[in-house]
Amino acid sequence: MLIIYCFLFYTIRTATARDTLNLGQSIRDGETLVSANESFELGFFSPGKSKSRYLGIWYKKIGNGTVIWVANRDAPLSDRSGALNISSQGNATLVLLNSTNGIVWSSNASRTARNPVAVLLESGNLVVKDGKDIDPDNFLWQSFDYPSHILIAGMKLGVNLVTGLNRFISSWKSADDPAQDDYVYGIDPSGVPQAVFRKGSTIRYRAGSWNGLHWTGMPQLQPNPVYTFEYVSNENEVFYRFNLIKSSVPSMMVMNPLGDPQRLTWMEQTQKWAPFVPFSGLILDQCDNYALCGAYAVCNMNSNSAKCECLEGFVPKSPSEWDLLDKSDGCVRRTQLDCEHGDGFLKRESVKLPDTRFSLVDNKISLLECKELCSKNCSCTAYANADVRGGGSGCLLWFHDLIDMKELSESGQDLFVRMAASELDDIERKKPKKKKKVAIVITSVLLVTGVILLGGFVYLWKRRHRKQGKTDGSSKLDYNDRGNREEEMELPIFDWMAIANATENFSDKNKLGEGGFGPVYKGVLIEGQEIAAKRLSKSSGQGMEEFENEVLLIAKLQHRNLVKLIGCCTQRDERMLIYEYLPNKSLNDFIFGFLYTEHFFWSFFFSFENLSLVDRN
Repeated sequence: MLIIYCFLFYTIRTATARDTLNLGQSIRDGETLVSANESFELGFFSPGKSKSRYLGIWYKKIGNGTVIWVANRDAPLSDRSGALNISSQGNATLVLLNSTNGIVWSSNASRTARNPVAVLLESGNLVVKDGKDIDPDNFLWQSFDYPSHILIAGMKLGVNLVTGLNRFISSWKSADDPAQDDYVYGIDPSGVPQAVFRKGSTIRYRAGSWNGLHWTGMPQLQPNPVYTFEYVSNENEVFYRFNLIKSSVPSMMVMNPLGDPQRLTWMEQTQKWAPFVPFSGLILDQCDNYALCGAYAVCNMNSNSAKCECLEGFVPKSPSEWDLLDKSDGCVRRTQLDCEHGDGFLKRESVKLPDTRFSLVDNKISLLECKELCSKNCSCTAYANADVRGGGSGCLLWFHDLIDMKELSESGQDLFVRMAASELDDIERKKPKKKKKVAIVITSVLLVTGVILLGGFVYLWKRRHRKQGKTDGSSKLDYNDRGNREEEMELPIFDWMAIANATENFSDKNKLGEGGFGPVYKGVLIEGQEIAAKRLSKSSGQGMEEFENEVLLIAKLQHRNLVKLIGCCTQRDERMLIYEYLPNKSLNDFIFGFLYTEHFFWSFFFSFENLSLVDRN
């Protein structure tokens, strides 16, 4: 008995969960088709508080049955007597009948078939195909060609240029009424195709033309881990669609009854649809409202409010209204074009490109060729790259007023606007003045910063230097023996002028010689003491290694007073060591034979620390 019950249960469940409707079969209210993996379900439903019945497709496992497509959205059934039949008569293969067998809705197949079959695919697409056709994608009709208010993965948004089929999404009138409302989002194929959001016939938002990566006015449409984008434009069709990278993360674009298009992604943790960041909607700020600033003006957001600015070389068309914050009239040229005597082009960087409904595109030529093409046509008002990939390629040409431009800090494009030659000359003459002002500001900032840093350095040096103490009113440098602190040596700092006078301003006749680390001069101090002043070379580098080797050699002698170091001088960016002059010593002795050599002294000076020299005996 249990085996019979299980068999009957399995048979009923299999029949109920079918995904195919064959010729002669029908689906009545209460019955459904379910896709192979049970992601989508087709059947009759009543939205919200409505009692009317509609044939639709919805998510089966998620979103509380979120409806993605409605067949009879503009022709509701008044009761539960509706039935969906499949027929081989004519092109109306799917037929929705009411209680009196009147046709409420029907599909319009591209051709007839003797054995039509309807299948609800795992993608959510309801398709009709010839049961004998071995090509699984050769559809006679598909629901994806007739979107409702939602665009899901795999659906095309665009126009078939051969048949005229236009695929777009449109809002419901309300949560209780799925009838088509005024809000529509689709692709306008006129001129250069672009994505457009309308209310009725009025454009509310323009995403712009495709630049190889995204719509020009939608830089937030960036590659992400959820889905990829696809855009195709050829002689047969133009369309955009997205495809899921992970089918386990459903995503959809919804046009809600308030006319607010949103990108939603299913969140498994919360079991809710949530806006997908960074692309959660179309209209992100005031500047996204179509043509807010009129012609030849750029809109940019300033402190959460829209600010309109005329392009360089243009002035407000209606100054009084412009001052009253009504910018819709836009701007006009300050100097009219003079094509016969030659015009030029002014580069405007990082903008959403203007409306392309009256534009032309050539994807095979370079930007330079594009400029030449525009120059030869007096009606051409601007040009730009059509594709931004790989440094830019292709050509976009405008032959109308430049409308609906927006400042984009990131991912904006360069637009080259046609200008009168005389206007370009005026603009060029003003540029040096602007650059000069910028240079003055930068120089001033650098000077102030330099003075502050120099003052800070001097303050720190004097502060640390004072810690060394003063003896008899003159500065001293102390070397302390770390092994025992019984011995202490004081090193006076000499005035630069005193050393210069003693060596007759470092004259060649007083020069004893020169080593790798600088020259040595003989001199006589004012009190009569003979000195040898070693003036360290600023450009010396080779002498340091030689100097250090000699220091190590002398250190091994463990004798501290081969030649007496009597002081130093550090003024005027000089580094001099002052030794007692010993007539019987050779030049090599003066250059290399000094204990407490420059290596130790300058290490001490720049570190502001005591150096300990230890006699290991």
